[in-house]
Amino acid sequence: MFWFYFTVAVSLVTFFFVFLSSLRNSQDPKTWFLGLPSHLRQHYAEGRTVKVQTCPNHKPIEVFTLEKGSDSSESVLIVHGLGLSSYDFRGVMAKLESKGVRVVAVDLPGSGFSEKYTIEVDEVANGIFGKLRNIYSLIREKGVFWAFDQMVDTGEIPYEEIEKLVMSRRSVKVLQLGTEEVGRVLGQVIDSLQLSPVHLVLHDSALAMSATWVVENSGSLSSVTLVDTDMNTVPAFPLWALKLPVVRELVLGLPGLYGKLMNTCCSRKINGLNMEAQRIFLKRGDGWEAVVGMGNKLNRSFDLVQWGHLKELKNVPLQVIWSGSWSEDWRNQGRQVAFGLPHARFVKHSGGRWPQSKGADEIAEGIASFISVFAKTTRQVEPEPIQKIADEAKDQIHGHHHHHDGHPHDDTPAYVEAYGLGHGWAS
Repeated sequence: MFWFYFTVAVSLVTFFFVFLSSLRNSQDPKTWFLGLPSHLRQHYAEGRTVKVQTCPNHKPIEVFTLEKGSDSSESVLIVHGLGLSSYDFRGVMAKLESKGVRVVAVDLPGSGFSEKYTIEVDEVANGIFGKLRNIYSLIREKGVFWAFDQMVDTGEIPYEEIEKLVMSRRSVKVLQLGTEEVGRVLGQVIDSLQLSPVHLVLHDSALAMSATWVVENSGSLSSVTLVDTDMNTVPAFPLWALKLPVVRELVLGLPGLYGKLMNTCCSRKINGLNMEAQRIFLKRGDGWEAVVGMGNKLNRSFDLVQWGHLKELKNVPLQVIWSGSWSEDWRNQGRQVAFGLPHARFVKHSGGRWPQSKGADEIAEGIASFISVFAKTTRQVEPEPIQKIADEAKDQIHGHHHHHDGHPHDDTPAYVEAYGLGHGWAS
């Protein structure tokens, strides 16, 4: 009888893990992209990629941007919170465009169609133990008999080849940006798309990720609008669900479970297309790991009210758009924000903490009416400076790189390059 129950238990455990593995998408990048729902492929086709550098010594990466409206209109840049992408702001963007506003939404690195990986040159360890570790890593990569084969072919030990391989070791790592890197990305996107001076819209955790950059670059901002930005730097998205392996596979693999979880913490009426897009982006290419990494790097000591009173922001018009129907605790926090920032314009909307359903129109109305009171900005079109910087950096860094500056539409392999699949997304 024991062996019967033991066999049944092992079978159930095996079935469970096979089931979990089936929830993961293991397709190659090209097949994955071609298999995307038509609404996501259309979204990609309507946008463009912009080259940025998250760190001065790193190779440029590409971030996806979606733009609506005329270049001559007032410019608005929307930055999404954790777990979202530009796709989730389609409703807000469409309404703003109808109001005569030029609006751009960016997928932060690691999110949406933006690159999720970076290639870094590994540090060469020194000392006896360091050299042994380098040799061990080389053996793991090349195999035990690689050096022996080289000796047979050439008749001598390949010292120079070994040293060259060790010195040029590179690794692919998931992008997990901190506040400094996010600020650098925003600045380069604004420069590249010639948005300055821009009306900046920060949703949810986007404020904590870019607050320092906003203060340091207040001169390039026409206004700042905060949309449901938690005072305690707690994002709406439940990061804990991504940190637990079994829970993560179930949540991202089962649409119904994902929807119920989001309904309890983010929005009670998530559009089915939005929910599908969120799951796809989190599942593919370790998108969930990038989101968790960014969440771990949020400044937990950030004080929204203190930030709003900094002297650098004295001349920057500030608006707060807050959900008035999410929960009593959320409404109370909104009252605290309104009391703490009396100089800011305070607007309520009837949606949840994410810009879904009718809340999207109300958020867009609030943004449009806020920026309409300012004098119209006159811009002088200049060459894109960041493109030159990125190209120069690309020439200096050898190895894997992209070969295009624009946004491809008709070449399938180029699709793969354009949003970070050139590194080969992990399944």
